[in-house]
Amino acid sequence: MRRGVKAKWRPPLMLVLGGSLLAVLVLPVLGLVVVDGLAPDMAPATALGAVAVGSLAVTLILGWLLWRLILRPVQGLAHRAEVIRGGGAAAPMVHFGTPEIGDLGQAVLEMAEVLQARELAVRSYADHVSHELKTPLTAIKGAAELLASDEGLSAEASGLVATIVEAEARSERLLAAAREIAVARTPVHHGETRLEAVAVPDADIAVEVSGGAVRFPLSAGGLEIVLGHLIGNASAAGATRVWIDAEATADGAVLTVSDDGPGISEGNRDKCFEPFFTTRRDTGGTGMGLAIVQTLLLAHGGAITLDASGPCARFRIVF
Repeated sequence: MRRGVKAKWRPPLMLVLGGSLLAVLVLPVLGLVVVDGLAPDMAPATALGAVAVGSLAVTLILGWLLWRLILRPVQGLAHRAEVIRGGGAAAPMVHFGTPEIGDLGQAVLEMAEVLQARELAVRSYADHVSHELKTPLTAIKGAAELLASDEGLSAEASGLVATIVEAEARSERLLAAAREIAVARTPVHHGETRLEAVAVPDADIAVEVSGGAVRFPLSAGGLEIVLGHLIGNASAAGATRVWIDAEATADGAVLTVSDDGPGISEGNRDKCFEPFFTTRRDTGGTGMGLAIVQTLLLAHGGAITLDASGPCARFRIVF
């Protein structure tokens, strides 16, 4: 027996579709033959009514078979895909319909297991690396602070110590960002929230929000992470005001975050979502903020793009 799909005999899809088409073609002809055969013994209206009842019964039986063999397993597979997207474990498919749908269901469930295992491995690796590097970084930090307290150090040695302290601080920020992006890959923020229920992160910048009643398929914590990074980037770039606009659409929701800062240069637009890419390395930037935002949104059915119009930064998030 295969994993994920319980093995049962079912007719192949070609037989199901061929039988359905054959029934559609034969039923009208058979109805005419039956009406013609019954007409001498009963009134034409009665014969036609009997044929109509028989045709309806056959149609209902055919519809029930198609629902059980095709529609029901497809609905079950869609439900399991939704469970997997939410971070859960899908139960085995009991009614898998035709062998072709059973193979499809098996492939989807196995693919989900592989992807979940990969995500778990990436997150576990990030956690272990962060934990193992924390101890030597702490030792480096302590040693550097001890050296810095020595008043007898020369100006050159003091500069080297300052470089060590700065490098250690940047390493800690990169490790924290690596842990955050590993968590962002998992659907831990699955849920639904209104924009008005999200606490806008504190920042030395004016923030205007519109469309607070719009619902987003993301938890309040997840949306706070997204807005926190975007607002923080705008503030670090020198913007004084940020506009957050939400709009409900027929397909979902759209969130636009724009600012009055200098924007992102044309040469950096294609690289701004790459991990570790930053133009603020000298001031402590890690280049992981937009990468974390993009990873978190992709894990929860969203997508973020940078609007090319205007000199200011304008990000468009679509769910």
